[in-house]
Amino acid sequence: MEKVQAILENENYVVTIQNGKHTLVSDEPENIGGKDKGMNPQELLCASLASCTLATLRMYAERKNWQLGTILIEVDIKEINENGTKKAHFFRHIRFEKSLSNEQKERLKQIADACPISKILKSGENIIETYIA
Repeated sequence: MEKVQAILENENYVVTIQNGKHTLVSDEPENIGGKDKGMNPQELLCASLASCTLATLRMYAERKNWQLGTILIEVDIKEINENGTKKAHFFRHIRFEKSLSNEQKERLKQIADACPISKILKSGENIIETYIA
């Protein structure tokens, strides 16, 4: 995995994010001073969960020779305050183009919950070290 670099220049909250190969833009909505040129940070977090979930589901289905067709996922986040501690509550809705048995759906739910980003977000033991130069 390449390091992610982000730069904020002179355009309020427009952030250019790169990893050496790919570039994307993050911004804040206009109602809080941004230009709405990209997803906001919470949306990027949801996008990370969505893309990891979809890739994990596809990999599993391929190993099982399950035909899922197109998979659609919608992820939303709600910030909750639990006993003075802020937490994120993610809502992940997954739809499959092909009909699946209840057993397949239940197994795919378990696989979605086991994707690497799901595990990181649910661990509650995350550490962020900050260094200022």
